Amino acid sequence: MGNQVILWRHGQTDWNVANKFQGHTDIPLNEVGKFQASHAAPFIASMKPTAIIASDLNRAQSTAHELVKLSGLEVATDARLRETNCGNWEGLTGDEIRKVDLDNLRQWSMGGDNPAGGIGERRSEVGARGHAAIMDALAGKDNQRLVVATHGGTARTIIGTFLELPIPFWSRIGGLSNAQWSILEYSPKGWLLVEHNAGSIPEPVYGEESGGVIPDSVR
Repeated sequence: MGNQVILWRHGQTDWNVANKFQGHTDIPLNEVGKFQASHAAPFIASMKPTAIIASDLNRAQSTAHELVKLSGLEVATDARLRETNCGNWEGLTGDEIRKVDLDNLRQWSMGGDNPAGGIGERRSEVGARGHAAIMDALAGKDNQRLVVATHGGTARTIIGTFLELPIPFWSRIGGLSNAQWSILEYSPKGWLLVEHNAGSIPEPVYGEESGGVIPDSVR
């Protein structure tokens, strides 16, 4: 097989439930989030990952370490996998932001590349740093199945960057639920999104353009 990247969103936090922008604010998993991570970890372990990298924020680290317990792999921490720096929006709900910064939020929500929260990061910046972190982890390697414990917004920008989609289209990529994952796989066509917002073991894709499953030998 070609290299695979499993983008795994952290489990639930209290700020997720409250619809608050977290960004770089280091909010821990709540009890539901801890359960979600421990429930998802066996599925990911069954895919036989070869390495784990994770954001340095607590919610991603705690999620990644549920997989460590089952896989025996160590976590390589990379701050480039952090959530978007949301600037002045961090700690505020969507409703609160709409009252004070509606135009910026509307532009950003519709796929704009304006800085989040006025002084935060652009989508393009988050995608570039996430892409670089993953490519550094894969450098010189093949047949890898790399687990990336990260954040919902960061995962979306990584997918958009790997698929070479125009930035305004990134907002069309559906969100990741807590502790769910998406899988990118390198192929002769380039990088493909082969699973999105998944919570179970991937199944083979039958009936593709070739009329069947592409053998590993030609991937």
